[in-house]
Amino acid sequence: MNTNTRSSADRAAAGAPMASSERRVLSSRPVYLDLLRIRLPVPGLVSFLHRISGALLFLVGIPLLLAGVGMSLASPESFAQLRNAVANPVAKLVLLGLAWAYIHHFCAGIRFLLLDIHQGIDLPGARRSSVIVLVVSVALTVVVGARLW
Repeated sequence: MNTNTRSSADRAAAGAPMASSERRVLSSRPVYLDLLRIRLPVPGLVSFLHRISGALLFLVGIPLLLAGVGMSLASPESFAQLRNAVANPVAKLVLLGLAWAYIHHFCAGIRFLLLDIHQGIDLPGARRSSVIVLVVSVALTVVVGARLW
């Protein structure tokens, strides 16, 4: 029997190779990803937060830092304006969020460098280092928050 005349279902049943356009998708796959229902393991959460903190630092932290340095160096009056702006509780919360982003990104970056040299690459070690990154970044952020207020 010529394989070109058989249907794709017959070829699949016979174990013959199928073209990628003929393959059926399993119906048990999700149609969409509900990101709020996905439960990441702790190393995955640290990796996700590392990316978020890097984006936050790049998109918000660097522009604010450059604007602050520019204001502080422009004149004594603009420096006084900057001090008044930073004394605002909302500004302190923004600074605290940026401090967390920096601290977490730094700690997670050290973790990833250790993983690159194959330290803590086994599952228990990876989980332990992820928890350490989360605890240390939150603890250091609390210290910075205490100094900020």
